[in-house]
Amino acid sequence: MIQDSRWRTNSELWEKLKPIAHEKRHKPTEAEKELWKRLRMRRLNGFIFRRQHCIGQFIVDFYCYKAKLVIEVDGDIHQYKPEEDRIRQEYLESLKLKVLRFSNKDVLNNTDEVVLQIGSYLSSVI
Repeated sequence: MIQDSRWRTNSELWEKLKPIAHEKRHKPTEAEKELWKRLRMRRLNGFIFRRQHCIGQFIVDFYCYKAKLVIEVDGDIHQYKPEEDRIRQEYLESLKLKVLRFSNKDVLNNTDEVVLQIGSYLSSVI
């Protein structure tokens, strides 16, 4: 399957992002850990997810290639960076990716509801 070249991270940027993504995979937030338990090993409708995946200049929290789905788990810092989030969102959507955003609080306090919303989207793309 040929991937749109806009998705690719150029090699110079990849060398910078790779260690950041690696560290984020090994030091996830509590909310990311909780959601990963539900997404890993094809637990959700059989879809494969990657975590801390590079798309262009961004590292997304979770990514499902087959569904073209990005899942972002936003901590409190995101309330202070709306412009950065808007640019990121527009870039990802320009690649025809669906972006679902959840707050840390929602993931931790309403995990089942978050997973239902993700599952509902995945069911719509089958």
